[in-house]
Amino acid sequence: MKTRAFQQVDVFTDTAFLGNPLAVVLDGTDLSDAQMQAFARWTQLSETTFVLPPTPEGAAGGADYRVRIFTPGAELPFAGHPTLGTAHAWLKAGGVPRQSAQLVQECGVGLVTLKSVDGRWAFAAPPLQRQAPTPALLDEVLAALGLHANEVLAAQDLNNGPHWLGILIDSVDSLLALEPDHAALKRLNTKVGVAAKRQANAGGGLIRRANREARAFAPSTRIANEPTDLEVRAFAAPVGIAEDPVTGSLNASLAQWLMAEGHMAERYSARQGTVLGRAGQVFLSKDAQGQVWVGGDVIGCIEGAVTL
Repeated sequence: MKTRAFQQVDVFTDTAFLGNPLAVVLDGTDLSDAQMQAFARWTQLSETTFVLPPTPEGAAGGADYRVRIFTPGAELPFAGHPTLGTAHAWLKAGGVPRQSAQLVQECGVGLVTLKSVDGRWAFAAPPLQRQAPTPALLDEVLAALGLHANEVLAAQDLNNGPHWLGILIDSVDSLLALEPDHAALKRLNTKVGVAAKRQANAGGGLIRRANREARAFAPSTRIANEPTDLEVRAFAAPVGIAEDPVTGSLNASLAQWLMAEGHMAERYSARQGTVLGRAGQVFLSKDAQGQVWVGGDVIGCIEGAVTL
């Protein structure tokens, strides 16, 4: 047991307590997998990270640090809000990048580059593997979500390290009204990201319930009034999270898919966490080389030490 520097930050928001919190242990050396998992389970945050020196291979590739990412139930090879949040905490703790205006993070999927895009840190979305989901699985997931097939505009199996079933539906109101059967999703061992374009809310679609019920949980009218292009919800029961407030890895893979298929423009913003009383904002863009960047604000909330 030793005292280790610790920070807790709020990611994908510029206002504390409206994003997705992240616990960052800035010195994870000598901790076993079991110790890391136990601490992540104890924090009960969607993710907890542990900063380590790069491996020799990572250092050779330019990595500034290595990070291990844990949910309360499992380790992840990559996740977006822990990537941005850990970078913020590392820099605040005095970390100095090997290259100016760029960070390189080593994690389970390899090396992830971060840079400033439009004045905020953004990470390069890892390569995406995607394919159509099997009809049987899609039918079971829709049943668990309480969705009808005629509400679905598109669906895709997405894998950029974390594995998600992405579903685009035709109504923001229907999205905000979803009350999934989380036990069924856990049994199916499927993490699901559901999205709806805001302009699609103007007409058509099956609206189950006025979204005033979702907005009743909002801490301010800011959530309802901020302009965004896409509304997102993430259900991750298989890794111990019923609904994630704001999810960088999911938004990365959604952007790569939806931009490629023409469902979204090559620059847009997404909102997530509305039903949970959050106001997460994710900024997605594709550069001239075809790389998708995922950006967001980060704000520090807690700084001190933890004994592990």
